[in-house]
Amino acid sequence: MRRRPNFRIFPRAILSSLVGLAMVGCMEWDYEPTADFAAPSRSLFVVCEGNFQYGNASLSHLDIGSGEVRTDLFRSANGYRLGDVAQSMTVRGDTGWIVVNNSHVAFAISLQTGREVGRIVGLASPRYLHFVSDRKAYVTQLWSNQIAIVDPRQGQILGSIECETMMPESGSTEQIVQLGRFAYVCCWSYQNRVLKIDTQTDRIVAEAEVGRQPNSIVADARGRLWVLCDGGYAGSPAGHEAPTLVCLDAQTLAPIARHTLVGSPSSLCTNAAADTLFWLADGVWRLDIDSPQMPTAPLIAADGATLYGLGIDPQTSDIYAADALDYQQPGIVRRYSPDGKFISQFYVGINPGHLLFFTKKEER
Repeated sequence: MRRRPNFRIFPRAILSSLVGLAMVGCMEWDYEPTADFAAPSRSLFVVCEGNFQYGNASLSHLDIGSGEVRTDLFRSANGYRLGDVAQSMTVRGDTGWIVVNNSHVAFAISLQTGREVGRIVGLASPRYLHFVSDRKAYVTQLWSNQIAIVDPRQGQILGSIECETMMPESGSTEQIVQLGRFAYVCCWSYQNRVLKIDTQTDRIVAEAEVGRQPNSIVADARGRLWVLCDGGYAGSPAGHEAPTLVCLDAQTLAPIARHTLVGSPSSLCTNAAADTLFWLADGVWRLDIDSPQMPTAPLIAADGATLYGLGIDPQTSDIYAADALDYQQPGIVRRYSPDGKFISQFYVGINPGHLLFFTKKEER
């Protein structure tokens, strides 16, 4: 698999100049005609990063039932562009939150109209937004050693959780998963740890070293944590090692298992039952959480595709793999059966990186 375009990881020699660009990066929202949108009963949202510094991020949408696709949902519903480098999306109730990294903003949109209903600004370099409650969420950041604490309803930054063992200029937190009152956070770029945060006190209560650059984390059906580490890159000042998949005890953060992987792995996720893991590394790989052996070949070969995002349908277990192609043109999302057989494909925006499934609750 071709290496991802490194607006995510930079050699330290050019880090300072890029941070300067990011901190002054802004987005002008020019208003255009709008079109109505209402989320159907089952949706797949595809967050498309666009190109760094081009302001061409977008949000694509698939109506899973009808197969209808909208490739620039946010812009068509709001009349202005999403911004520069859309990173991730999460849903709380009937509101979707889209985190836009280099525009330093998280947008809230109504899933009934697609229109903006709020935003949080002033974030350093946001990556993922994780809800603790309706009134509190954590936002991880790339160029900061602080996790922002925000009030989504008011659109305000309330404070931060400082990761004291990171240098401020090289701090980086990434994906979050929560079990009970504790949130577990990957420390990614140039880092090698997972943090355990008490969400009632907003304090880091424990941490564990895993592999180099943990980029994604999930909890399995047995309440264990799985952490995917990409290993960094050759010449990194933080070091470079073989990528790994690490299993941790959620209570103690003690290691249970450690597996060496191939390629440049990313996008760790589970099926709905959380008993099977999936990830990308020159193909789509699959592992039963109780399997004593690692797979020796991917379930789905890349066959030249630039695999960039992955999602598993929580109802059908169908596999959706996003292909960034040449990182310049609209990408493709391909759908496969649970056993890896190709079903269909559709076009989305540039550099599709994050896939989110949404099922509308039935009204009573």
